[in-house]
Amino acid sequence: MPTFQYGTTAIEYDIEYTTNKNDISIIIEWMEGVRIIAPQGIASEQVEGIIHKKAPVILQKLREVNEITNPPSPKEFISGEKFAYLGRKYRLKVYREEGLKKAGLAFVRGKFIATIPATMNEDEKRRQLRELFKNWYLVHGKAKLQSRLDLYSAKMGVTPKDLQLKEQRMRWGTCTPEGNIYLNWRIVMAPMPVVDYVLVHELAHLRYMNHSSDYWNFVRSILPDYEKHKEWLRLNGPALTLE
Repeated sequence: MPTFQYGTTAIEYDIEYTTNKNDISIIIEWMEGVRIIAPQGIASEQVEGIIHKKAPVILQKLREVNEITNPPSPKEFISGEKFAYLGRKYRLKVYREEGLKKAGLAFVRGKFIATIPATMNEDEKRRQLRELFKNWYLVHGKAKLQSRLDLYSAKMGVTPKDLQLKEQRMRWGTCTPEGNIYLNWRIVMAPMPVVDYVLVHELAHLRYMNHSSDYWNFVRSILPDYEKHKEWLRLNGPALTLE
């Protein structure tokens, strides 16, 4: 992914070239980051010159789109609280037990069961359970997403090299030129059709490393209603968090 340095800030961006434009458009979306749409054949120096000129506006817009108007309530990790996995919400039950050294987490009969030391304070409880939930999502989400990746890879006639779930502050997914696909681990909280959209979005880049009309037509051929899932993610993505 191209990166432009503005002062001490690195601005990452995607660039899409098109034949039906004469100027450059800059689009900024939550979790999608900065996307540049430029005329085919434009010099990279000209693109960077425009980004430099617009950098203060881009940074301000990035700050704005990442300020959620109605942020979700911070997770307290208390009994009765619900946690999403593949679009469904499951309740948490917390037990304090004597003799424990650290917190533990399991998923049993449709509930998350947490065990914590009897004397653990609230701040430490939240810290440990947040990390345990993240690890649970990484392990269980990876297995589920791998099966969906295999399904759509066969449908789309592409062969990704690897799939990894990782921390990504500004993106739901990334596809590298080498064929590696990285997904934001928080996506496993979303409904499966939305997860499928993110997978198809990245897999399509193995054929088109851009967001051209051919690219979107390819995505549409696999998921005719992809725009609905893209919009769901735009509206509900900020709530997919453990913070």
